[in-house]
Amino acid sequence: MRSSIPFFILAASAFSSAIVLPTANDPQILSALTTNTKSSNAEEQRLIQLSPFETRWVTEEQKLELKRQGRNFMDITEHPDLGLQNAIATATAQKKHITFPEKPAFQDTIKPLLKKLNKKNIKANLEKFTSFYTRYAKSDYGRQSSEWLLNRINETANAYPGLELAPFKHSWKQSSIIARIPGRTEKTVVIGAHQDSINLFLPNLLGAPGADDDGSGTVTILEAFRVLVQYLAESGTQLEQTVEFMWYSAEELGLLGSQAIFSAYEKEGRDVVAMLQQDMTGYVEKTLNAGKPESVGVITDFVDEGLTEFIKGVITEYCDIPYTLTKCGYACSDHASASKAGYPSAFVIESAFEDSDKHIHTTEDKIEYLSFDHMLQHAKLTLGLALELGSTKQWTESKGDKSGGEL
Repeated sequence: MRSSIPFFILAASAFSSAIVLPTANDPQILSALTTNTKSSNAEEQRLIQLSPFETRWVTEEQKLELKRQGRNFMDITEHPDLGLQNAIATATAQKKHITFPEKPAFQDTIKPLLKKLNKKNIKANLEKFTSFYTRYAKSDYGRQSSEWLLNRINETANAYPGLELAPFKHSWKQSSIIARIPGRTEKTVVIGAHQDSINLFLPNLLGAPGADDDGSGTVTILEAFRVLVQYLAESGTQLEQTVEFMWYSAEELGLLGSQAIFSAYEKEGRDVVAMLQQDMTGYVEKTLNAGKPESVGVITDFVDEGLTEFIKGVITEYCDIPYTLTKCGYACSDHASASKAGYPSAFVIESAFEDSDKHIHTTEDKIEYLSFDHMLQHAKLTLGLALELGSTKQWTESKGDKSGGEL
């Protein structure tokens, strides 16, 4: 997730906090120190994209410095062609446009299920997830946390025969994860969060519990996934559209995991009709201290307007708090990878961006600052959206002139 924390604050936090490091002979720390030395000597260059029309070659350390300054970017080194087919489709008037339903329509099914969402599950999962010293994507801890998450998801997935669950391997240690609930069609609704964390001061060495960024989003969509799968298994229902839950690796390194997935989907011609990213869903303290009402932050820049409008309706229908409109800039989370591939995407966050959690990317991104009641609201949104778009037949698709036609 985007950081707006100046470097000197990060440094102060890193040394003023009571940091408990693993023992000096811990093989993972020794490996990290060796990695630091090799990386420093090699000065590997990475190609990053800071806006739709600005790219730059930088080192890994320069990437970190940009993040310390609050700059968003995509590291496109491994997938420079992501979005190429989308650009061609746009230029030739073949780009697909989707018109989403005007309003939610499956209240009779969804509202009883909202009561089954349990914040105790969210809390228990987040406590375990933040017990890993860091979830830095290049570390053994990041690999271990991903393996735990995969096993945890599998405990739910086993209840529904036909559900497809698999890690999505990368060139670094931590895998992304995709859980696929097949529908009657291949048209796919994606719900996403990122599983990695980072300490921007010394990512290979210092702890990064990542409770809010994005442990909160990870366990939020995990709880919605649990209730959705339980409902489908018990009712024998098959959704109209395929629904996929994704937990991305290496978001903090420039949206690397989600780029790899959506690059593959674009090349395969996968028909993703909607993607919602949940990144940071638990912090409300600054909002409340400012005398503002607790709300869901709906991002309005670099997102699909139609999907975002529908999400506002889902929040109004299924959440107990309102939404507030806010912006976060280019490539501020994994929805940007989906957008670049030409897929309609949206992003929600815990509050207006200026009131979001400033403990992120440090050792202080802890559970104690978070509200599980607020995460429950995001879980309601997630479950509501997955079932609404997974069930609906009442939307249209068109190319070029947006003239319409049944999906």
